[in-house]
Amino acid sequence: MMAGKLTEPGAGILLVTANVGSLFEDPENLQKPWLQEFCQTVKTHSPHFVALHCQEVGGKNYEASMMHVDSFIKELLSSDAMRDFSRARVYLDKNYKSQEQFTALGSCFFIHDSLKNIQQFDFKAKKFKKVVGKEICSDTLMTSTTLEKEKFPQHYFPDCKWSRKGFIRTRWALADCVFDLVNIHLFHDASNLVAWEKSPSVYSVTRQKALGYALDRISDQRYEKVPYFIFGDFNFRLDSKRVIESLCSTATMQTVRVDGTNEADKLIFRESDNDHKVVLQLEKKLFNYINQDVFRENNGTRLLEFDKELSVFKDRLHELGISFPPR
Repeated sequence: MMAGKLTEPGAGILLVTANVGSLFEDPENLQKPWLQEFCQTVKTHSPHFVALHCQEVGGKNYEASMMHVDSFIKELLSSDAMRDFSRARVYLDKNYKSQEQFTALGSCFFIHDSLKNIQQFDFKAKKFKKVVGKEICSDTLMTSTTLEKEKFPQHYFPDCKWSRKGFIRTRWALADCVFDLVNIHLFHDASNLVAWEKSPSVYSVTRQKALGYALDRISDQRYEKVPYFIFGDFNFRLDSKRVIESLCSTATMQTVRVDGTNEADKLIFRESDNDHKVVLQLEKKLFNYINQDVFRENNGTRLLEFDKELSVFKDRLHELGISFPPR
């Protein structure tokens, strides 16, 4: 879970993003502590408006786990921390049977009793409407006029049969301040072995294409352009090739291949001397480096020089400084 806060005269806004996939795979053990942490965050910041952007609603095994989503939202809405938030808008993309449209995104908005002057935009009517009561929208998500939801085009991920990645956009007017909130989920690195092959990796290029698509859509000519906050699971990675070249600059590489094929199964980097000690073992889902302190010292700031994915959008997006350790 990550959170941010900004202050508008007379109102505090709390923006939270969380990939909640694992919560639905083991709800008995994971949902309660997650909800406690979220509620404590709300109590700590005392906001008037809370935007919670969730990704992987229902988990990876969504056909079996989607049933837990409704109880999760019910617990959230009825929690003590949300007691004074009498208005809410909850948008849940749960229709996994529609592979062409399913994004597994959830965008939840909570409005405190003390916040009087807030409205939500109707994209069809092209005007703002007063927010009254609590509404949960899932079955009618595709016909809802108070949000825009898009899944990234199929050709953006040609190696996959389909993907849940996409974005949801809403627009709000808080007093005389109008802004868009965009919940986004970009593609992950499917294999460390593929990611390290070139710089930037094929995955980085695909994320760049998808993020550019989303930014173009929320800033096109259909609606008035307003400031926007885009937060979600970007899946940004360090430049794997450059990181490995830096960490293993004095090492030699051994390729272990799948039996009977030319396909790499793992890469083993060994010191040229020092008894050829293994420095790094790289597999599809494994990155085992000998010195884990490099990721912890000064919150991993040494590695920030390899954090390049947002630089392409430096004229369109501004990111606050990273002061937390790698995750």
